[in-house]
Amino acid sequence: MIRTVSVGLGDRAYDVVIGPGLIDQAGARIAPVLSKRKRVAVVTDAHVGEHHGERLAVSLEKAGILVDVITLPPGEETKSFEHLAELSDRLLALGLERGDQIVAFGGGVVGDLAGFAAAIYKRGIDFVQVPTTLLAQVDSSVGGKTAIDTPRGKNLIGAFHQPRLVLADLDVLATLPARELACGYAEIIKYGLLGDFSFFEWLETNVAKVLAGEVDALVRAVGRSVEMKAQIVAEDEKEAGRRALLNLGHTFGHAIETEVGFGDLLKHGEAVGVGMAQAFRFSASQGLCPSQDAVRAEAAIKAAGLPTTLADVRQVPFNADALIAHCGQDKKAEGGKLTFVLARGIGDAFVAKDVDRDALRAFLVEEGAV
Repeated sequence: MIRTVSVGLGDRAYDVVIGPGLIDQAGARIAPVLSKRKRVAVVTDAHVGEHHGERLAVSLEKAGILVDVITLPPGEETKSFEHLAELSDRLLALGLERGDQIVAFGGGVVGDLAGFAAAIYKRGIDFVQVPTTLLAQVDSSVGGKTAIDTPRGKNLIGAFHQPRLVLADLDVLATLPARELACGYAEIIKYGLLGDFSFFEWLETNVAKVLAGEVDALVRAVGRSVEMKAQIVAEDEKEAGRRALLNLGHTFGHAIETEVGFGDLLKHGEAVGVGMAQAFRFSASQGLCPSQDAVRAEAAIKAAGLPTTLADVRQVPFNADALIAHCGQDKKAEGGKLTFVLARGIGDAFVAKDVDRDALRAFLVEEGAV
């Protein structure tokens, strides 16, 4: 039941190990990528630490690894300058050396923040990702993107910093609420929508099994998602070209997140769900994509319990110009021109540069913005 996917980046290549029971094996798997001193700082949040922290610490210590634990508050608000400064100071207080490592043990918030801290701590130290949410396992833990949020937008301050190893333990998903599993599923179905029609068809049939945590279904869903991401990252590590496809739904989604504020009202995976549905509807409105594909994509996203419209997020209308302004802050934007990942059909996404603002505004008004 264990699957290993390699991210091919030459001398910085690393494995993503997927399957049950990996926390208990963590010490044996992490020790080979450590220096002679074998010391780590485990960065986690209060929820993950309570459920799984002791098991990880025991596994690491059994492998002869010295462990210090730093616990952060849970929630998207933790991806901030304030908590980055706090984490950096606590790492310095521990006397962590450049030959030591950070273990990011949590969801995407912990992985992004701890990874960014690793990228800048003493000009860079190695780290390992042990993602504990479905979303982090299929997306943020793989590929080396690390970042924090600002009031002007999501993930705008960060660095590319690849991990040495990723351990995706499927057992930990049993403690996740249904809402969090649905958020992870948004990133899984994204891979089918952007580039693998047969995977999308499989997900249409097996969505209930994935969300119910059936191990066979999870291994296939997580494994295929990671495989697709690994291939794209190996071709385009720093998003100069094809890697931008992984942002399907994210330009719309990040704009919505920025407008409502980063918190529990709208989680990242939910925003991506709305954003992907909008990307397909906008593509159809511009004659780029068959309308039946947009309808089918939306239905498949909705089948996981994810929102697909602005009205699903809140009843108070969004401001179209504010959303467009947030889209302009997107990292893919060039020369002030709007860039989106759009679709010619299910499994056929592409990067569209210089999207017409008037057409976008008309679409957002049609979607219920004012």
